[in-house]
Amino acid sequence: MLKRIALLTLVLLTLNGCDQISQKLGLEDPGKKEARLETEGKAVGSACRHSGRAIEDCYAIYSWLPKAGIFEGWREMDAYMRENKIESIIPQLPPPEPPGTTKRKKKAPVETSSETSSPAKEEAAGKPEEKASTKH
Repeated sequence: MLKRIALLTLVLLTLNGCDQISQKLGLEDPGKKEARLETEGKAVGSACRHSGRAIEDCYAIYSWLPKAGIFEGWREMDAYMRENKIESIIPQLPPPEPPGTTKRKKKAPVETSSETSSPAKEEAAGKPEEKASTKH
């Protein structure tokens, strides 16, 4: 009997911890995620309209958000701005990068001067191209 109670307690604690574990791992309930993205889309759409961006630009910049939410927020803000005669504000910052994209560091260009290269090196550089074009 004591083993059953301990097992039952262990199972209940494990099931209770599933929500906490899934939150730590970044797993979301699809319904909650959809609702969150929809409200974020509305906020982004209204901010885009307030900043004077075209709706197509908002779709391109915020491609990970649902277009319906962006449009709804843009349309609501458009009506509000027309009603209250509010002018658009020019954005001061560039648009953000979409999630999942990383900025790649550009390598410094290697400076080569045509004066320092010899004709033999130029011929050697051209030969692999010739060989590649003759292969079938």
